[in-house]
Amino acid sequence: MELRAREAQRRGDPTTKDQRWVAYSRISPNLKRAVLVAEDSAFWKHEGIDFEQLRESMEVNWERGEFARGASTITQQLAKNLYLSPSKNPVRKLRELLITRRLEAELSKQRILELYLNVIEWGDGIWGAEAAARRYFHKSSAELSPQESALLAAAIINPRVLDPGHPSARLRRRQQMITRRMGAVTPPPVVTEPSAVPAQGPVEAIPALPGTPVTGPGTALPGDKDAGRPTGATGPGR
Repeated sequence: MELRAREAQRRGDPTTKDQRWVAYSRISPNLKRAVLVAEDSAFWKHEGIDFEQLRESMEVNWERGEFARGASTITQQLAKNLYLSPSKNPVRKLRELLITRRLEAELSKQRILELYLNVIEWGDGIWGAEAAARRYFHKSSAELSPQESALLAAAIINPRVLDPGHPSARLRRRQQMITRRMGAVTPPPVVTEPSAVPAQGPVEAIPALPGTPVTGPGTALPGDKDAGRPTGATGPGR
């Protein structure tokens, strides 16, 4: 958010920000499933880093001699959004991995997804699921249908170009692909956590990590890592 504000300031444009914090329980399960399909279908299987995807990404980047492909999980994206710049240099990536492991150690899967859905960008000045749902569909995020959810999730990859309000053929293709796969993933169940965030937004700051400024909305770090995690070794698969 601060990066977009600085970009607007350099261009001499007014800064716009539409963000409406909502609790995890008030976000449609359709959107949760769609986002998991689009961004991190192995969410239950890893502890913040998908090593299989990371290996494939490194191979592609090595072959091309550039950072051409990412392999960021939802937790990695959250670490970047809260603490880091979007640059792709190796030092920034290493810091992202360290912060990711810290977040996974301290937060439940439910809490990670709740934060992610409230801070990600969904268009010019649009942040989080509630603002996106109201801007594009004139309804709350709790009321999103599977098709609407898939359309929003399809735009996350490039929210400044892919506009759910005016879907391109590329966006529609991604929407259809996500819709077909939504039944194969299971979002974290709604579990009441000690530090549950009220509807108006986070109330406590994330503890600063050494040498890492906090640049996004804050949240308390609950100690119950397993709240919201399914029983069994890995939880639901892809």
